[in-house]
Amino acid sequence: MRLPPLKALPVFEAAARLNSFSAASEELAITQSAVSHQIKQLETYLGERLFWRSGRRVTLTDEGRQYFDAIGSALLQIERASEQLLGHEESRLRLSVFSSFAVRWLVPRLPDLQRLHPQIDLALEMSSENPVLSDRVADCFITIHRDSRAYSYDLLYEERLFPVCSQDYWQRMRRELGRDVEPERRDEQPVSPGEMAGFPLLSTHSIFDRPAGDWEAWYSAAGELMPTGTRVQHFSHMLLALEAARFHQGIALTNDYMLSTRKDSEDFVRLPTHSVVTGDKFYFAWKTSRRRERGIQTLRRWLVDEAIRGGLRGE
Repeated sequence: MRLPPLKALPVFEAAARLNSFSAASEELAITQSAVSHQIKQLETYLGERLFWRSGRRVTLTDEGRQYFDAIGSALLQIERASEQLLGHEESRLRLSVFSSFAVRWLVPRLPDLQRLHPQIDLALEMSSENPVLSDRVADCFITIHRDSRAYSYDLLYEERLFPVCSQDYWQRMRRELGRDVEPERRDEQPVSPGEMAGFPLLSTHSIFDRPAGDWEAWYSAAGELMPTGTRVQHFSHMLLALEAARFHQGIALTNDYMLSTRKDSEDFVRLPTHSVVTGDKFYFAWKTSRRRERGIQTLRRWLVDEAIRGGLRGE
């Protein structure tokens, strides 16, 4: 078996992860010259340059990035296997997750995860866009793309959008639509797309990456075009549009996980009208080569169970 200089591998992993030889030396409690020596020894053995140096900062070359992806996983597997034999049950995991999904769905459920699986030490890495699937970013991911063959995926949710507004705003709408003459009923007459256009519509740009794209899709699902002159207020993210709806500024399109467990979901009314499927599917993703890691599989099963129990996903 031909192996590279084994002492150099943890040094390389730390320097690649931290993008700094000095930071790696501090983390490993060795001198910076020792870090440089170990990296040079590894580069000599491989016959490839692993880093580009720029002052105190270093960046991986293409070869270095490819090597880091493989070595990082291998070192983690060695660490996990050793911890199991030593009886150390704690699993440290980094989960990359969309900010809105984390704030509105995941974080309120974390006490249950900690109660059921106290051995999991979970660190959340917030992502505003779809994350790059790599060990350099996180150990596992919640993503809407399945574009890496090196990863496995488990469905959590297929997104649909539906209109909501505040309780006070709904009463105002009922008055203006002439529906306040009778007590409000659960089988409320549907609000038509034309009636919706008479009120300010709060739009989230990031869903379809174009102004009013969410409301255009909602009208299209009803076989209509959004009426010219409709008042639309634009927001970059759904969290902002939902907060504007909470404070009686109009009607927002939101999804199931945004109103799944938060107590303040009672502040909103889901309007009696149709919903639209966006085509986005949320998956829990993990590197297939790490499929035997107990912590990742425990977290995967817990997330899927919670998605089923909360109604995001069917059995």
